[in-house]
Amino acid sequence: MSKETKHIEKAVIESKPVIAKDNYKIVIAGLAITVIGFLLMMGGYTDDPNHFKPEEVYSFRRITVAPTVIVIGLIVEIYAIMRKPKAKA
Repeated sequence: MSKETKHIEKAVIESKPVIAKDNYKIVIAGLAITVIGFLLMMGGYTDDPNHFKPEEVYSFRRITVAPTVIVIGLIVEIYAIMRKPKAKA
């Protein structure tokens, strides 16, 4: 085996995962928050297509709360990806 091959094998063995296990929990939490935001945005169904209910479509929940929750979920995702894993003692 050549010197270069040993160096590559050593690098593969000593490589660390891109995201630590603790960060995956935060990623899942951010994903859940984002899904909750999209669920808050749902609704406004009507049986009559000729009848439009602006109070349902343009409600405070759909226009303000849901996008804010989605942005918070995306910020949590960014934090989870950028967070440095704790050093092992």
